[in-house]
Amino acid sequence: MATRAKSVKPSYRCTECGWTTAKWLGRCPECQTWGTVEEFGGAPAVRTTAAGRVSTAALPIGQVDSRTATARPTGVDELDRVLGGGLVPGAVVLLAGEPGVGKSTLLLDVAAKAATEDHRTLYVTAEESASQVRLRADRIHAINDHLFLAAETDLSAVLGHLDAVKPSLLVLDSVQTVASPELDGAPGGMAQVREVAGALIRASKERGMSTLLVGHVTKDGAIAGPRLLEHLVDVVLSFEGDRHARLRLVRGVKNRYGATDEVGCFELHDEGITGLADPSGLFLTRRDEPVPGTCLTVTLEGKRPLVAEVQALTVDTQIPSPRRTTSGLETSRVSMMLAVLEQRGRISALGKRDIYTATVGGVKLTEPAADLAVALALASAASDVPLPKNLVAIGEVGLAGEVRRVTGVQRRLAEAHRLGFTHALVPSDPGKVPAGMNVIEVADMGEALRVLPRRSRTQAPREE
Repeated sequence: MATRAKSVKPSYRCTECGWTTAKWLGRCPECQTWGTVEEFGGAPAVRTTAAGRVSTAALPIGQVDSRTATARPTGVDELDRVLGGGLVPGAVVLLAGEPGVGKSTLLLDVAAKAATEDHRTLYVTAEESASQVRLRADRIHAINDHLFLAAETDLSAVLGHLDAVKPSLLVLDSVQTVASPELDGAPGGMAQVREVAGALIRASKERGMSTLLVGHVTKDGAIAGPRLLEHLVDVVLSFEGDRHARLRLVRGVKNRYGATDEVGCFELHDEGITGLADPSGLFLTRRDEPVPGTCLTVTLEGKRPLVAEVQALTVDTQIPSPRRTTSGLETSRVSMMLAVLEQRGRISALGKRDIYTATVGGVKLTEPAADLAVALALASAASDVPLPKNLVAIGEVGLAGEVRRVTGVQRRLAEAHRLGFTHALVPSDPGKVPAGMNVIEVADMGEALRVLPRRSRTQAPREE
């Protein structure tokens, strides 16, 4: 068909997501990033396309065979939970995380457990040598006769390995270190990442092969490379965790085959990484007697309730401006709880002391449901009087001192009851509560502070 082309004009492209336009813009309309639109050459010719032959006829949706999208378990239950049952043939999964968090260890374990005689696995490492990966496999017991290993950085060589091995699962570590010889530019550039991802996605769909891609992250925690990479793949997983703690979390950011509100919990240790079906024990300190400045709460990670411990410590300061240090908690939320306790709870001693707040086990509490536990831990630390034993506190605290309702209260209470906690402070109208559990409904901070002995409210009276 005849081609109609406009005269060549300067063209602009976003270096973040690859979106193109005929004129310069300060902000990319596609990814909403400022300062990433740059001139790169002539504008592409405007073409029209005639209707062509269809590859497969359109069918009523009820007649489409859904068996080809049936997930196959990987052998790692916590990862299957996040994926929605396992890996779907032809699916491409992007796993991103900070350096040293354990991405390669997890995927090597998955590759070994998923490999069988009928389903081969190919592990391609582009960042390490084959001998380095073999040493890790020995350490985590990931040796399998049906797991094949190759060290390649050339895209054409990777595609050649696919023809030779014919795997059911491909693991590529990482997508930013593989380059195509047909394109100019260093590995990790926008064009190279787009070409590598596109070629592997096409190969996965044609062969019915599941693919796991390892992705790097930037200093801000975002996935490195063009945003187009996240749009191309079927599943995007985020691998999180403090390198100084044992806990690792896998969150679903995007999932075309399942929900994105599931979280997988793992424990990283010297012999590898193992899934945690019941991770609440990592976030608690077992004591015979309660200690001042500690309070327990139940947080929701996706759909999973986790019992976590909040600790607070207050000491006399030697400087004009008291310290405010937090670990695992949002500094702004802790500052709000300090203001509410001083104004609504009539506790004035907090403003003149150094205050330290933290969580146990490296867990990060960001949801407002932990506000009540943070406030009670601070009040307990200020009065040096412990909270009652086997008590959990759940609720959001407003600036007026009211305790607001949060989602999933029944699920949180059921988890606390399962772990042996007998008392709970919750907002009004919690719904059905577990049998045998003493649930106290509180409407404001004044009612919540009554769980402390009377000395806690009179020891530090408000200065008028």
